[in-house]
Amino acid sequence: MKTRPTPPRAEPRPLTLEIHGIERQDEYAWLRADNWQEVMRDPSVLADDIRAYLEAENAYQDAVMAPTAELREALYAEMRGRIKEDDSSVPSPDGPYAYGLKFVTGGQHPKFVRTPRDGGAETVLLDGDKEAEGKTYFKFGGASHSPDHKRLAWAYDDNGSEYYSLQIRDLDTGTDLDYRIEDTGGGGVFSADSRHMFYIRLDANHRPSKLFRHEIGSDPADDVLVFEEKDAGFFMGVGKTQSGDTILIDIHDHETSEIWMIPAADPAASPVLIAPRDKGVEYSVEDHGDTLYILTNSGDAEDFKIVTAPKATPGREFWRDFVDHKAGCLILSHVVYKTFMVRLERENGLPRIVVRRLADNIEHDVAFDEEAYSLGMGGGYEFDTLTIRFSYSSMTTPSRTYDYNVETRERTLLKEQEVPSGHEPSDYVSRRLQAPAADGETVPISLFHHKDTPLDGTAPCLLYGYGSYGMSIPAGFNTNALSLADRGFVYAIAHIRGGKDKGFRWYKTGRREMKKNTFTDFIAAADHLVRENFTSFDRLVAQGGSAGGMLMGAVANMAPHKFAGIIAEVPFVDVLNTMLDDTLPLTPPEWPEWGNPITDRTAYDYIASYSPYDNVEAIAYPAILAVAGLTDPRVTYWEPAKWVARLRARKTGDDLLLLKTNMDAGHGGSSGRFDRLKEVALNQAFALMVVGKA
Repeated sequence: MKTRPTPPRAEPRPLTLEIHGIERQDEYAWLRADNWQEVMRDPSVLADDIRAYLEAENAYQDAVMAPTAELREALYAEMRGRIKEDDSSVPSPDGPYAYGLKFVTGGQHPKFVRTPRDGGAETVLLDGDKEAEGKTYFKFGGASHSPDHKRLAWAYDDNGSEYYSLQIRDLDTGTDLDYRIEDTGGGGVFSADSRHMFYIRLDANHRPSKLFRHEIGSDPADDVLVFEEKDAGFFMGVGKTQSGDTILIDIHDHETSEIWMIPAADPAASPVLIAPRDKGVEYSVEDHGDTLYILTNSGDAEDFKIVTAPKATPGREFWRDFVDHKAGCLILSHVVYKTFMVRLERENGLPRIVVRRLADNIEHDVAFDEEAYSLGMGGGYEFDTLTIRFSYSSMTTPSRTYDYNVETRERTLLKEQEVPSGHEPSDYVSRRLQAPAADGETVPISLFHHKDTPLDGTAPCLLYGYGSYGMSIPAGFNTNALSLADRGFVYAIAHIRGGKDKGFRWYKTGRREMKKNTFTDFIAAADHLVRENFTSFDRLVAQGGSAGGMLMGAVANMAPHKFAGIIAEVPFVDVLNTMLDDTLPLTPPEWPEWGNPITDRTAYDYIASYSPYDNVEAIAYPAILAVAGLTDPRVTYWEPAKWVARLRARKTGDDLLLLKTNMDAGHGGSSGRFDRLKEVALNQAFALMVVGKA
């Protein structure tokens, strides 16, 4: 047997931390760069000792995974072969043009294109591959055309830190104006006359705190500060209603909203408050003439309702119910058009679209019959239309894009996802299971496998989970999962508490002082898969990223014997230290999700009881692959680095422990559509290796 290389070990440099009269030792705190804000913008300024450790871990990971090189190439080739390289979106109409995205064979990045609706040649407005030339990292931050169709505002990030540069392109000449607006959140919103643009600027701690108005063609130094959010606990964004009449300033944390509005036709007008922030009350806004349509959980509407209010007097005292609250039926979003409103809602774990005609309030549903599927409303530019666009897929059915006429109720299939290497849905099985939790709840599991896979407990299984921020993981088509399914894997998604898969209550009972339900739900899902003979504990691999990576760290501590391997992508594992550090970009806005351990001793004790880094023990852990991004502003690189360092020092046994840090990227990993597949291939090769199939 070939001897495994010797892993690197980070030098322990104990630092004593004290709060609430409690002392802790953090021997790897030095891995947090003192100049982390500078590193986000320029990775070359990372301290030499930190860089040396990260590069040593990368070298060790490379050496250990070297025997899987051929497998990874095969996986990469398979996954790339399922991508239609010369693909394009269905163009979305807006006035005289239809706008869309397209890729060319071999291209990593999209092209933004438009075509005259009355016929004529397609024009490439922006070529992503050309813009990315010479850059080790390049990611679009969005592109939007002006109402007069003469300009394109587009943003890009060239180091993974999510500080976006914003540029404005003259679509008559195809060239950008001779200036850039730096440090933005990406994208911009045009005024109705196309002469002004609103955008968000990020501060030194990466917080979206200021809204500016820019006059097209003027010096950005002269931009007007329209609104400033001084509470570091709130995010800020800018958008526009479907009608295009109103620009919205959206201020929110994870449980509270406040929205201000500016008439798009009067960009210099002062923002008008719709309703002041009220802790625990969320709302979002659409408009129709002089009326606002507001989606909110105000009052007892835990799963949300829709109310109306006059635009002239938008305060809560003028809100009137329009779509009643229905317990267990979560309204996810709504869009108002000229003659109808559509809303996306989820009940019993499955989504549906509901159309309401404004003239008489008659409603009808758009739904599907499969046990598990994904349904989403597509974006559109037009307000005066009878057509909506939606996409549908299941774990066995490739994505389908439809136009739907709300009057005739006719569905028109515009596009079906093409799998160039071939895909026969009948070769696979998709199912929905319910795993019993210890407290009597049932945890939905969506799973997918090849029809020939034996379900006798011998099949390996990859179990994916997230479970935070109310985000629900859709049971949609995933071409990458086919590579595992074709090798005998069962691919499963655990719809655990912390998401909104079973309504808002499902989210509420998986956060803050009830966060451990997220972890025990995931373990209950693992238990159920083994109990029902879909797999066995020694063939079960868990995967999650970001807050789902925290889930991975927690279950590794709580039930290490129930997993053969764990894949933790950009894992939020140093929860206590991060929530105690209010200088970090996301910490103050995250307190409603996790609790504030600075001011609340109870929150401190609870977070300390599950924070993965703080609960590493001298036990045998399963094989672990942790993946980080050096310029990640969401989960900073030092969280997985510290976690792996402490695991190396404390764990028993000889199971693999690997850390891979992408030194040229941030939270999302590599930005190109093909480069990202190499990272997926590494994850899958690791999963195959730890269950003995590599």
